[in-house]
Amino acid sequence: MTTQVVSNTQYAKEYIDGVFEALKEKNAHQPEFLQAAEEIFLSLVPVFEQNPAYIKHNVLARIVEPDRIISFRVSWQDDNNKVQVNRGYRVQYNNVIGPYKGGLRFHPTVNESIMKFLAFEQIFKNALTGQPIGGGKGGSDFNPKGKSNSEIMRFCQAFMTELYRHIGPDVDVPAGDIGVGAREVGFLWGQYKRIRGAYEAGVLTGKTPGYGGSLARKEATGYGLVYFVEEMLREANQTFFEKTVVVSGSGNVAIYAIEKAQHFGARVLACSDSAGYIHDPEGIDIKLVKEIKEINGDRINTYVEYRPTATYHEGCTGIWSIPCDIALPCATQNEIDGDSARTLIANGTQVVAEGANMPSNLEAINEFLNAGVLFGPGKAANAGGVAVSALEMAQNSGRTYWSFQEVDEKLHGIMKSIYAQSSEAAKKYGYAGNLVVGSNIAGFVKVADGLISEGVY
Repeated sequence: MTTQVVSNTQYAKEYIDGVFEALKEKNAHQPEFLQAAEEIFLSLVPVFEQNPAYIKHNVLARIVEPDRIISFRVSWQDDNNKVQVNRGYRVQYNNVIGPYKGGLRFHPTVNESIMKFLAFEQIFKNALTGQPIGGGKGGSDFNPKGKSNSEIMRFCQAFMTELYRHIGPDVDVPAGDIGVGAREVGFLWGQYKRIRGAYEAGVLTGKTPGYGGSLARKEATGYGLVYFVEEMLREANQTFFEKTVVVSGSGNVAIYAIEKAQHFGARVLACSDSAGYIHDPEGIDIKLVKEIKEINGDRINTYVEYRPTATYHEGCTGIWSIPCDIALPCATQNEIDGDSARTLIANGTQVVAEGANMPSNLEAINEFLNAGVLFGPGKAANAGGVAVSALEMAQNSGRTYWSFQEVDEKLHGIMKSIYAQSSEAAKKYGYAGNLVVGSNIAGFVKVADGLISEGVY
């Protein structure tokens, strides 16, 4: 009996290693994508060991290869009447569960590797929500910072003029991401309507409430992150009350994670932007942060002009040197490396949960897990945003409009369900308490079973 189990384990490892080696050979120039794939692959040995049909149907090789990658030129005119050129992307990765669903990112770092890593993660994140949505992602290397409102509008119109032919309410439903908020979605949506000559509200999510958008969408990722951590703490017989929290970032995710954590009685000590971070031992004044970031559009360093208790520090990595009970990385990928993880552990951090996509590298994740830190991976912990995007799609489809409370209650229920699925999958496959393995497996199994049911194509 023992020999057979070992044989099955070895067979599963050899299969997964073979798929990953082939993936590396094909995508050697795409480090972010390979990092995302490796993190998931490492979790799947017990799944393939217990489900040899997945090997027979070669589901891993099928899932890891996107359905299609669309790349296109975006030509637009700036305020000086000069023609500018950017590159646009849409990665339609997997639609087994529903139409492709994932945000658009406008940032100079955007390339095919980042688009693929984000789209690949999105498959499993979307599966965890329980909503009928597949995985996709898109964006451009366009940098909206420093651009006028008119320039951003013209870029969005040019971008949609190329993208519109690849999307639709039942085909692919983009949303916002870094650099793409309600303003940009509005410009994209307006251009789509002009081209299509129809009101297909469900083709984009993240629209302004009152114009096809959902209430609570802006708050969803940050609130959902805190709801997920609430479940992690509950299982450890703890709560947010009087916990100290450090949050990186100061965009929508960070702002509303701070707001909800404070609502639950936590004291949030710090937040950041791409230039540096603020530390306020008295607790972050979230109303002031909202005024600085959402109304004035200023850098976070202006916070210290109004709060004498606060200090500003250049650079971002130092934020993880602030002792805290809970760390919520909500800025960008790979912001926590092994050194930062070890610093957090040494300072007694009990919980780390990812509000951004892949903010902890593999070394950091292993440090947290080995030290017994409760770790909430992004594909589970930050799924609140896409969950409410799916709820926006449902409202658009039903020609209805739900209250903030209705949406927030549904979001809370979805995040509880995601935690339960991840926790149960980890236990089932022998990794109790490891939410990285649990969320990877729970999302993967749903998609793998769907692929098998569809047959080979």
